[in-house]
Amino acid sequence: MEPIRILLADDQALVRAGFSMMLSVEEEIDVVGQVANGAEAVAFAAANPVDVILMDVQMPVLDGIRATEQVTSAGTAKVIILTTFERDDYLFDAIRAGASGFLLKNADPDDLVAAVHAVASGHALLAPEVTVRVIERFARQLDAEQAPAAAGAPAPVSEHHRRLLESLTAREREVLVQLAGGCSNAEIARDMFLAEATVKTHVSNLLAKIQVRDRVQAVVFAYESGLILPGESAAESSAGPRT
Repeated sequence: MEPIRILLADDQALVRAGFSMMLSVEEEIDVVGQVANGAEAVAFAAANPVDVILMDVQMPVLDGIRATEQVTSAGTAKVIILTTFERDDYLFDAIRAGASGFLLKNADPDDLVAAVHAVASGHALLAPEVTVRVIERFARQLDAEQAPAAAGAPAPVSEHHRRLLESLTAREREVLVQLAGGCSNAEIARDMFLAEATVKTHVSNLLAKIQVRDRVQAVVFAYESGLILPGESAAESSAGPRT
């Protein structure tokens, strides 16, 4: 296996040095570069093979959120957002920008290494309870932005989202609802009386069908498509998408 190629993006040299020291001792991780702002991160990822960027939020020239948008739009790397602040708005903005993970800078070295491996493997890095909290905030803002004509009515669903949702089998929709509820594969398997390997297959298939990178983006899709409304439980979502 080739090592996971990491780019460190932080405006503080000591922070970059600290993360580099923690990661460089891992045989399966290769720190390929260090940059001091988001613009340099975007340029480096465009010119060099990078698997994961550890991206600070607050940086000069181009902040981490906007840099993440550019990197994920170009498909040049996956992004883990790093911050010293445990704030919902950073979580929310990072997910909307396309980040695959969120990590506080005071995380244990083992957690940092685990995060890199998880995101490089295509997994999202958010605890289920955090995922639910942040995605519901996302959905509420989405509703506000779309400004439905009728007061209290759900926002209209785009034809694109409708087609993608219709491409799912009934069982894949059930699994997506469980994902949106913050359930792990093991919990989904237990609740739906399935083998965990079967759940993993359903998750992989539905991610491909709805054209998203990971579980966090799948949860965003569940709300954008109208499969689940903000504040709604998994059981209440069984009525299907809204029009």
